[in-house]
Amino acid sequence: MQRFNFPVIQPDPALEELRGELQAFLSEERDAGNFKPEPECWMASADPEFSKKMGKRGWIGLTWPSQYGGHDKSALERYIVTEETLRAGAPVGAHWIADRQHAPMLLAHGTEEQKLDILPRIAAGECYFAIGLSEPGAGSDLANVKTRAEKVSDGWKINGQKIWSSGAHISHYMVALLRTSPADGRNRHVGLSQLLIDLSLPGVTIKPIVDLSGDAHFNEVYFEDVIVPDDCLLGAEGGGWAQVTGELAMERSGPERFLSSYITLETALGLLREKMGPDSQARLGKLIASLRTLRGMSWAIANLLDQGVSPETEAALVKDIGNRLENDLTLQVRAMLNDLPADQWSPDMRRIMNIGVLRSPPNTLRGGTTEVMRGIIARQLGLR
Repeated sequence: MQRFNFPVIQPDPALEELRGELQAFLSEERDAGNFKPEPECWMASADPEFSKKMGKRGWIGLTWPSQYGGHDKSALERYIVTEETLRAGAPVGAHWIADRQHAPMLLAHGTEEQKLDILPRIAAGECYFAIGLSEPGAGSDLANVKTRAEKVSDGWKINGQKIWSSGAHISHYMVALLRTSPADGRNRHVGLSQLLIDLSLPGVTIKPIVDLSGDAHFNEVYFEDVIVPDDCLLGAEGGGWAQVTGELAMERSGPERFLSSYITLETALGLLREKMGPDSQARLGKLIASLRTLRGMSWAIANLLDQGVSPETEAALVKDIGNRLENDLTLQVRAMLNDLPADQWSPDMRRIMNIGVLRSPPNTLRGGTTEVMRGIIARQLGLR
């Protein structure tokens, strides 16, 4: 398969050795027919057995302390794993959310019992999480969430609904942003808290949302008088907004914001080879330039995260630019394939292109709409 190499931003033999191990593993798994590469693999391609293989090799929970099942590695090593699995279109959707954002949250705000119980299972690829942020009528306006958690004698009673919860149907837990007290006038950020919810509890109902591609990885999750213990409050009561903004920096800045569609380009290059005309060559050059630029920005954010910095504005910028590239990449590859007679398209190319087109609409929504991202950037630059 045709590939192009990303620039070595920070030369490190250990990182390149890790990259080689991952590429060999992913090639072996693909050649054995254990997975078919897909765009948006971190969202819609979930295979618990594949996640267990990743866990067995120590590629989940890389940055966590070893006492909790982690491997005491750097954020840059984790970045390499993320990058290579996305480039391969591997079925990492089962463990992705837990590894990316909820395990770090448990490390920061969970009880010792929760850390010792849940984190090793995540690292083994056996425990999965869903995000509980968006709601009907609120969308990306998270300060407008209505789902409530009421303090009761035996913990917290939860009522309401979350939507677009990817993977909730196979997940064991959800971390949800809930209103635990009223907003303070126009300051709607007050009174929001995050709770850890066991999705097997009575009163939890999960309903699939079928997307254009026929997949049902999105879900609606309903809570009706769901009781969770006191220790399921993560962090301080009322501190949910500050915690969520830090969480979203991890969600918005990773390579999934510009490599989700990459397998479409790589598959096309394997077919086109020397068959590209001048127009396609120009399109390819622009795509490579954009990919390398975004990769440099995202890598820089990984460095900041490795130093303990929460780069919220930088993450919003990567997400905004990356989402635009994601949608454009699929369109540009379709145009480039005009150089190839239809009867020379491989079955993989047809399948991947169809999936990419049908899964692309949510790109500018998940993790915050484009308008919300630009608002964050504008405020930080003093433009609003």
